Amino acid sequence: MGLESQERTLVHVLARAVEQHRDKPWIVTENISLTYGEVDLLSNRVANGMTVLGIAPGDTVLFMLPDTPDFVATWVACSKAGAVEVPVNTGYRGDILVHVVNDSRARTAVVDAQFLERFEAAADRLEHLERCFVMSAPGEEMPATPELARKCELLPYEDLLSNNENAPDHSPVISDLKAIMYTSGTTGASKGVMVAHGHAYEYAAGAATVLEIKEDDVYYTAGLPLFHIAGKWGAIFAVALVGATAAFPQRFSASEFWNDIRKYGVTTTFLLGAMANFLQRQPASPDDANNPLTKVLMCPLLPDVGDFAKRFGARIATAYGSTEVNGTMYMPLGTKVEDIQVVGPVRSDKFDVAVVDENDNVVPPGTLGEIVVRPKEPWISMLGYWNQPEWTVRMWRNQWLHSGDAGRYDEDGNYYFVDRIKDAIRRRGENISSMEVESVISQHPAIAECAVYPVVSEYSEQEVGTAIALKPGETLEPVDLISFLEPRMAHFMVPRFIVFEEALPKTPTGKIQKYSLRERGVTPETWDREAAGVKLSR
Repeated sequence: MGLESQERTLVHVLARAVEQHRDKPWIVTENISLTYGEVDLLSNRVANGMTVLGIAPGDTVLFMLPDTPDFVATWVACSKAGAVEVPVNTGYRGDILVHVVNDSRARTAVVDAQFLERFEAAADRLEHLERCFVMSAPGEEMPATPELARKCELLPYEDLLSNNENAPDHSPVISDLKAIMYTSGTTGASKGVMVAHGHAYEYAAGAATVLEIKEDDVYYTAGLPLFHIAGKWGAIFAVALVGATAAFPQRFSASEFWNDIRKYGVTTTFLLGAMANFLQRQPASPDDANNPLTKVLMCPLLPDVGDFAKRFGARIATAYGSTEVNGTMYMPLGTKVEDIQVVGPVRSDKFDVAVVDENDNVVPPGTLGEIVVRPKEPWISMLGYWNQPEWTVRMWRNQWLHSGDAGRYDEDGNYYFVDRIKDAIRRRGENISSMEVESVISQHPAIAECAVYPVVSEYSEQEVGTAIALKPGETLEPVDLISFLEPRMAHFMVPRFIVFEEALPKTPTGKIQKYSLRERGVTPETWDREAAGVKLSR
């Protein structure tokens, strides 16, 4: 997007945006609006403060901050100082927090005061941390953390601010390590994905392309926290590429969503499938389409995505990507979708994509296999896993980056994401996507959320199991759920095993831990459709 290849970094993108849009708002919140020029000067002060305090290029700096403009400025400052950012999910505490802090080997952290007690509780287990800059509201006292104070130096965030507003001397290039992004760890300890500047840039450029973001757009980031790639690169970084504006509240709210869209003049956003489902379930209103939102990236697509688009007056796109592989495929805005598993054709100028069997042989069209990716340009996919060479080799085997995702492709070059490989179900010769079954179950008005997973069958292969959390005050009989599902899905997809839970097991990032449901299998509380004598009509 107009930059030389070595200049495809956040630092150079912001410098260009300041030249062209210095006084235009980049970040807008409920209480604060910061222009590109203001963020540039503030991030210069933080970057220069880092340098004065001895933070050198290549040093890891850990962040645990809520979504605020200060987070954005500190994030930009890391790139300007050459430091490697390590954003921490604000839900982390206990063992997983200790793992990330220690594994990153960060000696410096920037932590909001509200999270400091979590570091205090784990102080005796922190191995490398030497100083912690604490961000707090004006007039707010730093909480008492005696154990942490014995472990490392506690300093107010203001000590990180230099009076020097000049651009730092350091200038990153695309091959420099920009960030270590920890995965959710659904199958074990979280692994740190090493991301180069060129990788982050390409993710942002892909997001800007699929959403056709223009200078006059306003991107709404609700539900996309800044510790996550979709919020930081897919939104904040993406809008900077074209000089647009990002509006972000503290959290996603289905009841307030459309009020915010109108208040901020939002034209584009990214909706996770669950978020879109919450919006679709809101009571219909005659003025639903009377809003400025015209472009939505939705992943995965709702079963009734066409109804969503018509009701709210928006064009819908979808895409495929991950922290490791980058954004590799997308279906353009407004494309009529026949199969909601579609994720579009490949960004063939940037990536090669294939679907392979267990021996890494490419499978024919329509055949289920693992999605593998190979970048056509250097530095646009992960460099590897931090401190995990054996996992890096496993991920990059046979010159392909293995996604761990099950998918297929058709003869027209369209690709389809079916499921995570370990979540796909093979039942009596049929391949079943757990996500596809979940999308139908979630349409029941009494259900808050669900997880579908394979259960070992006494007949070989697998059966379909589901764990369900109901909405407060709701009740639901398993047999009534079966009656609801039968006319809505193929008979072989209807769950045999159903268990109701107060809450589904989740990682700190909010992802459902299906592996724990798989390992638990059938329990005395599990309802068995066949044991209950409930027959399906075909």
